[in-house]
Amino acid sequence: MTTSTRSKVLALYMRVFRIARTWQAQSGVKSDTQTEREYIVQEAKTLFRQNQQLADQESIKKCIEECDARIEIGMSLHYRNPYPRATYLPPLGLATQKGRKLRAQQRLRKQAKPIYLESHDDT
Repeated sequence: MTTSTRSKVLALYMRVFRIARTWQAQSGVKSDTQTEREYIVQEAKTLFRQNQQLADQESIKKCIEECDARIEIGMSLHYRNPYPRATYLPPLGLATQKGRKLRAQQRLRKQAKPIYLESHDDT
């Protein structure tokens, strides 16, 4: 990892923790605020540790873009919701359970996944 990439990652990490420290839930309930703060901190720790061993610059860049998107869309600017937004895609029931149609359906679902959900497993 280059020095500039390392500094970007550390700055992003600190930004997430600053957001968590000043986070206020939309409901205004103190327990909701605390729960959401804990979620933000735990999610950041998990994802940053999960990607700690990345060495490929392209992979690191994608992770940085994902983190920026999650901060901008969910946490701070728009929705004030720390949890990942659901994607509304049709279920895999449209394709048969074998063969090329299923693989094509899975590929389309993967392509349609927003950048801020790239680190989450398919549900």
